[in-house]
Amino acid sequence: MAALIFRRLIQSALILLGVSFITFFLLYVLPADPVRQIAGRSATPQTVANIREQLGLDQPFVVQYTRYLAGLFHGDMGRSYLQKTDVTTLIMARLPASLLLMAAGIAAELLIGLSMGVIAAIWRGRAVDNSLMMTSFITVSAPQFVVALLLLYVFAVKLGWFPIGGYGTPAHLVLPALTLGILGSGWYARIMRSSMIEVLRADFIRTARAKGLARSRVILRHALPNAILPVIAMIGIDIGIFMGGIVVVEGVFGWPGIGQLAWQAIQRIDIPIIMGVTLVSACAIVLGNLLADLVVPLIDPRIRIR
Repeated sequence: MAALIFRRLIQSALILLGVSFITFFLLYVLPADPVRQIAGRSATPQTVANIREQLGLDQPFVVQYTRYLAGLFHGDMGRSYLQKTDVTTLIMARLPASLLLMAAGIAAELLIGLSMGVIAAIWRGRAVDNSLMMTSFITVSAPQFVVALLLLYVFAVKLGWFPIGGYGTPAHLVLPALTLGILGSGWYARIMRSSMIEVLRADFIRTARAKGLARSRVILRHALPNAILPVIAMIGIDIGIFMGGIVVVEGVFGWPGIGQLAWQAIQRIDIPIIMGVTLVSACAIVLGNLLADLVVPLIDPRIRIR
């Protein structure tokens, strides 16, 4: 276990280093000029040059990137060009909202998607199976803003069950989480169906049935724990995606997560914030995959960590 964690930490450090380099390089060669955003259209060339020198943007790429890495090693993600605040402070202020939406969104995805996948596998080839798979295709293909606005119109405007937008109470969380759950459930349903069908054909399932075990016990106790393993890897990926921010969903519901912060930074070419959000998202993906690798042996003891 310790050896696995150590190897993964080394791999994670190299991955994060690569992500930081690629992102920094792309922002460096970007045609848009962040200094112009700061100085304004009426600024003189001398003012623009002074601001560029103050921010260190007149230095070569290697100097700028080395200086940024040195700051990261000391826990400093830089300072926002426009908000004049440390990037770490800005991200930490948005992090609780993003974590809450991430947890609720993944829970909704699993509840909807796994239920659809299991039911479709049990009734394979029948009308129920075909209907659920068609539904999963629709949910995967549906645009985020369409689902978000539809739920908002029906449950907030017409029925008045939930607030139109905002953050702060459990009621504010329901519609954004449900939107993410509907949008992501199709992937989980398809993977769960395929995995469940394969497991239900296994010899140990036939043995369990031959012993006279109840159908519900065979499915929940024997088939489900083995079929759910591919889903765990998807959860690790979803952690990173959600931590990066679901910009459209956050925008529709006025959710103050990292996604909104990143979108505002992209519009203003606020490079330190873009770098900070990208690295936080990469860290979340790496951590999610590591947690998935550690959880799998707990579900299936046949798998050993080496």
